[in-house]
Amino acid sequence: MTTFQGLIRKNIINANVQFEKLGYITNNLANQNTTGYKAVKFEQILTEDGYLDGVTVTDHRPAKLLITDDKFNIGINGQGYVPVTSPNGDVKYTRDGTMKQNSEGYLVTLDGYLIGDGIKLPINYNNFWIKENGDVMVTDKFGDKPYKVGTIPLVNFQNPNGLKSVDGNKYLPTAESGEPVLLMNHDRIHHQKLETSNEDIVADTNRVMRLNASMIASFQLLKAINDMYDKTIRLQQ
Repeated sequence: MTTFQGLIRKNIINANVQFEKLGYITNNLANQNTTGYKAVKFEQILTEDGYLDGVTVTDHRPAKLLITDDKFNIGINGQGYVPVTSPNGDVKYTRDGTMKQNSEGYLVTLDGYLIGDGIKLPINYNNFWIKENGDVMVTDKFGDKPYKVGTIPLVNFQNPNGLKSVDGNKYLPTAESGEPVLLMNHDRIHHQKLETSNEDIVADTNRVMRLNASMIASFQLLKAINDMYDKTIRLQQ
């Protein structure tokens, strides 16, 4: 392989890594209004032979909570994840506290996952609310004594950064994250609030601008190397 060919190959590979980083940043920006979204950072690494590589790291820091007027909303204040169960029985974890009541009366996520292993509200209840420890309290009639119909569980992981992100703003545990540990006697669930995205719009906008300038420079260098390579080939003919 000639020196020119090596330079062209290295430049193309490095440009592809920059494209990949740009994809993660633009995805973060697109999810700035997604409830409970955790921004993904793409950390570039320059190897000893001059090639760019990278690793992704999810920023699991909690974001601020916003007050809502929807009784099917909860926000998590601090660390923690709500286990949700799919119709197939698969358990995943989320910080998106946007819920609804399905046709059978159960609290579910917007895409139909049961909250915990199933919390059912009674038919024709008068009111319900959720305590900070996750207890779901109900009254059947106005003035009745409230009673508990279930508890929204909250778990944490030894290393949240090791969680695997999957579709639907959910996560799966890995060997790096460790197994979920149920939080007891906590006060982290806030009724009628939602966690915002922790995406930093200003920082990522600046990253896009710097990355765009870097990619333009890379393509200009690639063109210059390619032109010199073409001239060398013509001189040898």
